[in-house]
Formats: sequence, structure tokens, C-alpha cells
Amino acid sequence: MININFSHYFGRSVSIFKADIDKHDSEICEIVSSSSFLVLGAAGSVGQAVVKEIFRRNPVKLHLVDINENNMTELVRDIRSSMGYVKGDFRTFILDIGSLEFDYFLNESSGYDYVLNLSALKHVRSEKDKYTLMRMVKTNILNTKKTVLQSIKINAKKYFSVSTDKATAPVNLMGASKRVMELFLNYYSNKINISSARFANVAFSDGSLLDGFKYRFIKRQPIVAPHDIKRYFISSEESGQLCLLSCLLGENKDIFFPKLDSIDLIPIHEIAEKYIFEMGFKPKICKSEDEARSLMGSSFRKGMWPLLQTISDTTGEKPFEEFYGVKDNLDMNYFNNIGIIKNRLDDYDFDKLERFESQIKHMLKQKKWTKEEIINEFSLIIPELNYKDIGKYLDDKM
Repeated sequence: MININFSHYFGRSVSIFKADIDKHDSEICEIVSSSSFLVLGAAGSVGQAVVKEIFRRNPVKLHLVDINENNMTELVRDIRSSMGYVKGDFRTFILDIGSLEFDYFLNESSGYDYVLNLSALKHVRSEKDKYTLMRMVKTNILNTKKTVLQSIKINAKKYFSVSTDKATAPVNLMGASKRVMELFLNYYSNKINISSARFANVAFSDGSLLDGFKYRFIKRQPIVAPHDIKRYFISSEESGQLCLLSCLLGENKDIFFPKLDSIDLIPIHEIAEKYIFEMGFKPKICKSEDEARSLMGSSFRKGMWPLLQTISDTTGEKPFEEFYGVKDNLDMNYFNNIGIIKNRLDDYDFDKLERFESQIKHMLKQKKWTKEEIINEFSLIIPELNYKDIGKYLDDKM
């Protein structure tokens, strides 16, 4: 994730959670400095932010697990260069949490007080084909259940897993996978304390549209941004703070989310324009991909950068963000800028969850499945799932 001037793009220079962090920081520091942590998916954008929040408060033990060795290497270099060292046991492990190697690692560990799962397939584009969709199901649902059970086995005090705003009234399969994940977490909360967090877009996070602006400039390619989409954005730091607060202070079954009245709704094309100006160019608005590509060389020489403004017309796009439903029991008073879905009691049938898992494992064992079969299993658990495959995906656009 690139370094950006967050206030330049989003109009705030101080974290929206600063008042909440300041109010509870002594309690947070006391917990962290006397506890051991295992962070799964530690090298992703949110994972890195959470790791830094824990590290700076001197944990007894902080072990990081991620499959991405390059991101993990950079995370360690970043920490050493900015915060130095802690007295506690700080180590990294390049492991897939769904693997036998991870199981062996956990079996030989001395245990952890807190297990935080930040691993996820988070892109809607990952649901376009049956193969990647199945990997999303395994990562977001099966691996979550697996690591919850492992956390119970090692007597962890708390399990935290990050969710998404897209789990509320889902219209795409990524959101559906996180919604089913939440249902599994809710079930196992009778055996271990569990909390979660939903939030929207983390600005310039790895793989995001905004993060892609950097690569377009490095490669001297046009920038593309939708002109009909507005989104709420939080900073990397804010994502780490929200997860830490939920993990350490959230009660069993709590789902934390940012109060939207503390965040501005930002048109994405305006962020693209600001980025181009910040890089020393002026936007050259284009009407088609061909025009944007063809003008790259000539525009560059004139101090212009091609910007293609598109419409949002791909499968799984949600027109707005929402963090809770009408039936949810909310606490909007305990924190300044954080709302809490309290002790969520979903009307669900665990037999359906067991059937879902059984059917998915059967497909994997047979090494044969269709996208429609997976969608059908989602629909049996989430009747309100409003998924419409219109046959056009993000990979079909520049």
C-alpha cells in the first residue's frame, strides 16, 4: 500500500477513532502488554495496520502468519525502520492457514490469548469463475471455521475475524461468503468469545482501484475511474484501530462498524483527478478505452494524463454501503464514532450451515462443481441474497 496524504483526498488529518482510542488507550495497552497474539493474514493491508497497532503497545508475543512472503518482508522492514524492536517474542511465518504446515505449527505452539483472522479474498472480481469462487469459499468460510476450532483447542481467550459492509443484504458472492462466515462465527461464539468488524473501503489498500493508480503512473498507462460511484473511505490506520478495538473491547458476538455520519461520501472520479494533479499533471478526460490508450504518449508530453470516466455496469456492484440491517440491535452510544451490532441473534438453522459445509466439501472431493451449485448453496442460507449475474465483470474493463 502506498503512502498518501490522506487529508488531501478525504478531508481529515486525524483518525475518526482518535477520541475512542484515547479514551480506552490505557486499558488497551494493559491488555496488549500482558497478552500473546497470533495474526493471520498479517501481511495484507488491514493485517499490517493491525500488526502495527499491537506492536507499538509491546505485546508479550506477536506471531504473524501470511502466505505472501514479499509483503511480509516489507512489513518487517517497515516495523524495524519505524518502531524498532519490542522485548516480546516477535516472529513471522510464511504459511497458508488452510495447510497441513499451519496445523503442525499451531499444534506445536504454546498457545495464544488472541487470534485475529485478517485473511480474506475481498474482491468481487474473484467470484467471476467457479474455480476462484470456490477458493473464496474455502478462504472466507472454511478456513475461518477451521481456525476458530483451532483457537478453541488452544484455549485462546478471543477470536476476531474481519468482515465487510457487503455482508449486509448481500448482492455479490463475496458479501455472501462473509455473511455465511458471520453465521458460523455466531454459532461457535458459545464456545469461545468472538467479535468482528465491518467497514467499507480502506483507501489505497493493496489491489484496490485507488492503489492501481500508482501502477498506472509507473507504467505510463491511463487511469480509469467510475463517474457514477461515491464511496466511504477509511485510512489504513483507522482500519487497524477499529479491528483492535473490536478484538480487545468487543463483547461476545459484537460487530463493530464506523458511524457513517463521521465520514464523507467521496466520488471516486474526484479522487482520480486529485491523484493526477498531485503527480504533477492535469486530467485529460477521455470517452473510450481506445482514446485513452492512444492519447497516453501525446498527453504525457503536454503535461496531461488520460482519465477515462466510466459507468458502473459490472456484476456484483452495490450502489451504496450499509453496515447493519433493520432488525439489528444497535449500540450507538458507547463509542464516539463506532457503532456496535450487539449480541446478534440471527434467525438461522445450523443444520443449513452443516449442509452448506457438507455440500462444499463434497464438491471438492468430487473435484467437480458449477458456479450455479455454489450460488444455490448460498441462497439456501441467505434467502435475501440478491445476486444477479449480468455477464460482465471487472476483468472485462480496463
